[in-house]
This record gives sequence, structure tokens and C-alpha cells, in this order.
Amino acid sequence: MSHRSFVAGLAAAVLVVARPSLVLAHAFPDHAVPAVGGVVAQAPAELKIWFTQKLEPAFSALEVFDAKGARVDQGDAKVDAQDGTLLRVSLKPLPPGTYKVVWRVVSVDTHPTNGDFAFTVSG
Repeated sequence: MSHRSFVAGLAAAVLVVARPSLVLAHAFPDHAVPAVGGVVAQAPAELKIWFTQKLEPAFSALEVFDAKGARVDQGDAKVDAQDGTLLRVSLKPLPPGTYKVVWRVVSVDTHPTNGDFAFTVSG
């Protein structure tokens, strides 16, 4: 095996091993209640999102909007004291309709992520 082939093979192995850790360096939603894209028969009193990493409470936010863009959460979003991967917010009484959830978080290793999803209250 030539020196060049050895170096190329070593570089490829390092990339394969390092790549999963790069992906895991950010907090992304693992699951939510109500579920992403889900339909619930009764309006929930709270929205919860569990993330793949612990969150930095000071830099994590969660808001919920109705179809007209009005906020329908209580403005009390917080990272759970017992579970650092759980971000929750209380909701106002929700009539049937579709709601947009917007989240912005920073994992404890300082990587920011954000996104949104919808859920529907059927009535």
C-alpha cells in the first residue's frame, strides 16, 4: 500500500467516525405532545417537545400561533427542571383549528437550532 493510499484511507475513516458526532452536536425535536402534524380531539392545556440533547434554558423559546398568527400560548415556556431535554409551554383554551408551533433552542454545548410544525384540534 502506498503512503498516499494509506493517508486517503485514514482520512476517510476519520470522516466516517467524526460525522455522527457532528450530527449529534445539535438539539433537534425527538417527539412532541401533541405530535408533529398530529390531530387531537380535545385541546391540550400544554405543549411539550422533547429534544435530542439537553437545552440551555436562558436561550430556548417556544411559541404557539393560531391560523391568523395570534399567539395562543401563555408566554411561560421553560425547560423542565427534571428533564433538560423537555421544553414546555402552557396553552390558552384552543378552539378547533390548526396551530403552528415555533421553537428556537440552544443545546448545552451552545449549538442553536430552530424550526416549526403544526398540529390540529379537531373539536
